Order: sequence, then structure tokens, then C-alpha cells
Amino acid sequence: MPLVTIKLIEGIFSDQQKQQMIERVTDAMLSIEGENLRPVTWVLIDDSVRSGDWGIGGHGLTVEDFQAVAAGKTTAPAIG
Repeated sequence: MPLVTIKLIEGIFSDQQKQQMIERVTDAMLSIEGENLRPVTWVLIDDSVRSGDWGIGGHGLTVEDFQAVAAGKTTAPAIG
């Protein structure tokens, strides 16, 4: 039974966006494993990561940092 977990920062994605993730990731998995496994293919959305409790390349980030990148107001921090 395939189980895919998507870990998200809380408060960034809407319920509709999370549903789209579930549908599209399921379809991607089925393109590999075959349609017969649809009933046992799980996709779990875990949006329990709090703002500021994550980082990239040693740089702590917040929801506001993510939103600024998404809006094109800044770029993601460089890694390395």
C-alpha cells in the first residue's frame, strides 16, 4: 500500500489547494504503479509545521517569507 506524505507549513495552502495536491499526487503514483492500486494509494497532507520552525540552507523562514517569494517580491534564500 503506497503512502505519500506531504509536509507543509501551516496556514499557507487553502483546503482547495490541498485537495488538488491529493488528486495530482495520487494520479502521479497511479501512472507508475497502475490504476488497480487506486483504492490503497494514500496521500497524507501534514500541515503541522509552524511558521519559523523550518529553514533552507541554515536560514530560518516564516510564512511571510514564503508568501513574499510566492508573490515575486523576493527570491528564496540561496543554499550553500
